[in-house]
Amino acid sequence: MVVIHTDGGCRPNPGPGGWGAVLRMRQHVREMCGGDPGSTSNNRMELTAPIMALEALTRPVVVHLYTDSTYVRNGITKWVLGWERNGWLTAAKQPVKNVDLWQRLQAACAQHDVEWFWVKGHAGVPDNELADELATRGMQEAIDAPMR
Repeated sequence: MVVIHTDGGCRPNPGPGGWGAVLRMRQHVREMCGGDPGSTSNNRMELTAPIMALEALTRPVVVHLYTDSTYVRNGITKWVLGWERNGWLTAAKQPVKNVDLWQRLQAACAQHDVEWFWVKGHAGVPDNELADELATRGMQEAIDAPMR
């Protein structure tokens, strides 16, 4: 089993953003982060973190995935099948925001047996705090990266 903690955010929102993930399997730990120096959103970064973590896994495994985003947890466990059934429209018949990331997250989840958990952010959960630090690092690295 792999235990994953993820976080994402922006300053300001919308604005530059970052995501972070901590993956643990037995004694192995992998820290991941990245960011977007442009105008992104908290929700896009919160979605990107579990996508990148799940896509980094090299074989199908059982995953316990912890997020402090109710948007991500509710979206993937409660709302996404209805959105898909409705042609990616909300109950109010509006286009689902971040549909590209929801579809990518669905595909990443399909490769594994994922159980989702919500954890209160900034509440002293060590790997959630680390994921938050990684998200901040990812954002800063994206901002500081030279333009190509």
